[in-house]
Amino acid sequence: MAAVLQDSIQVELFDAPLGAEILGLDLNRPLPQRDFQRIHKAHLDHHLLVFRDQRITPQQQVDFSRRFGPLQIHVLRNFQLPSNPEVLIISNIIEDGKPIGLGDAGHFWHSDLSYVEKPSLGSMLHAQELPAQGGDTLFANMHLAWDTLPAALRSAVQGARAEHSYLTQYEELRRRSPFRPALTQAQIDEVRPVVHPVVRTHPETGRKALFVSEHFTTRIVGMPEDESRALLAELFEHSVLPEHVYRHRWAPHDMVFWDNRSLMHLAAGTPEHLRRKLYRTTIEGDVPF
Repeated sequence: MAAVLQDSIQVELFDAPLGAEILGLDLNRPLPQRDFQRIHKAHLDHHLLVFRDQRITPQQQVDFSRRFGPLQIHVLRNFQLPSNPEVLIISNIIEDGKPIGLGDAGHFWHSDLSYVEKPSLGSMLHAQELPAQGGDTLFANMHLAWDTLPAALRSAVQGARAEHSYLTQYEELRRRSPFRPALTQAQIDEVRPVVHPVVRTHPETGRKALFVSEHFTTRIVGMPEDESRALLAELFEHSVLPEHVYRHRWAPHDMVFWDNRSLMHLAAGTPEHLRRKLYRTTIEGDVPF
């Protein structure tokens, strides 16, 4: 019996600085190439897509993610899903005195894996268990941040490069959360600092975007430390102005796919006594230019 293809999908834009919902998508059914191409284009146009009510397995999430490129494995391998190491568990749940996932990823704005040579193209986050309150995720449009950057700041960052390091805030996060594990020397070696342009060009659309974050960016290369710190503070503040930000309020079985070349994100926080669990896959991107 032939597989039943789904009807053609539709794209519904949000009344927000970014984002759209894909209507008519069921990832349990074969996805025609024409619809995959529409999803790809919508992702480039709107930077974040929401797929509602996706009752799929982790393997199906992995398979769909791989259509966009090879997947990246997070350095905290103790929070991998055992059946699917490509899946990182994002959760505040404690079982038998141990966390089942990474529960404190949201203290600082960031773009996923900006601290590696080939930062992430995008991430998919699939809701498994949601709290009755809290648990929202904020997204900031870094193209808009660049487009609206005051002339003096534009001049200051033109051609500048910045260092990104996974270790920048790591001990601060460990201080806040005793459940975040200490890194081994092998893990530290895996995430040695890298240098990327402060203003990157999207490899598929050609649009420029700011590419710094309070979580991972340590300094502007070649600039005195105090000047670097002051400039980064201005860039961070400008990037997350309310007019650049979309707040995603999760619904059961939502899967959200965002472009890390275009956006930063921040978890808005979940009350400690409420359970939250999501599965993340991360798609490898290119060396920023």
